[in-house]
This record gives sequence, structure tokens and C-alpha cells, in this order.
Amino acid sequence: MKYPIIITSIIFTAGVLTIPVVFSDDDRREYRQRSVGVAPIFSPTYKEECSSCHMAYPPGLLPARSWKKIMAGLETHFGDNAELDLETFKNISEFLISNSADDSVYRRSRKIMRSLNDKDVPLRISKTPYIINKHDEIPDKLIKYNKKVNSLSNCSACHNKAEQGLFSEDGVNIPGYGRWDD
Repeated sequence: MKYPIIITSIIFTAGVLTIPVVFSDDDRREYRQRSVGVAPIFSPTYKEECSSCHMAYPPGLLPARSWKKIMAGLETHFGDNAELDLETFKNISEFLISNSADDSVYRRSRKIMRSLNDKDVPLRISKTPYIINKHDEIPDKLIKYNKKVNSLSNCSACHNKAEQGLFSEDGVNIPGYGRWDD
């Protein structure tokens, strides 16, 4: 008598495991982004305030401890005074910290975190070991000495979907050079 129960369980389990899963275009797009990118920027306040001076960097490119230190030093933010009113400061800080690389489900954010030691507090994305390693084959003449790029911190010069959190190699177009393919 216990064989029919086991057989029924096996048939039921096999049936459940073979149910086709259907993904919408949005689901596929989100899965692809998670597999190659970092979380996109969805805070209008952050985007407006920070992109007035530089690219609004996706928060998944740094750990929370880095964003905390950056936000704590806005009065001398890389040579400029970027102080904010208290409400805007809190809004942006919360966005950056809650979407940082620490607990991200996005693959690139997880790789960035694995490249850091527990005590590392990089203040520049371009100083993280992962980012340095990803760009080590690109000659200085295409980045540092390219007037349209100038440094690794100018992500959107070559990564046309950087603010959307997409940094895959197939989307790289270096100004004055063209598509990069190593």
C-alpha cells in the first residue's frame, strides 16, 4: 500500500518540476541586468543633485561604508563644496546606503564586494580592485590621455548605459577609438 503513495509523490513532483516558466520581456530584462550590472538609479533626488556635477554613480558600485564616508564629507567633496540641506542629505544617504553593493543581488556589485577587504573604504569607484582589474588592459591613451574620457571615474563616457547600471563589455564605446573588445 505504501508504493502507490510513493509513485503518486514522484509523479506529482515530476509534474511540478516540468511546469514551464514563462518570463515577460520585463522579467528577462531585469534578470539580464542582475546578471551583468548593478541596480539602476531610481532616486530622482539623487540623480538631480549628484548629476549636476558628475555622473550619478549607481550605489551598487560601492559598499555602504564608502557611501557613508562620502556623504559625511560633502563640504570638501573631491575639492568642491557639495553640502545639502538636511532633508535632501537624508534622502540621498538612505538611497545610497540601502542600495549599496553590500547586500545587492546584482552580480557586478557582488564581485566588487568580493574584491574588497572588510576594512577597505574606497572613496572612489575607480580605486576598487574589481574596477581596476576590469580596465587593466585598456591603454592609458584611451582613458587617461583621452580628452573625452580623462579617467575611469567618467564611466558614462564609454559605458552608454552606466546610469542604468549596465556596464557590460558589449556596450563599451570609447570616444575617438570605438567599440572596445579585448
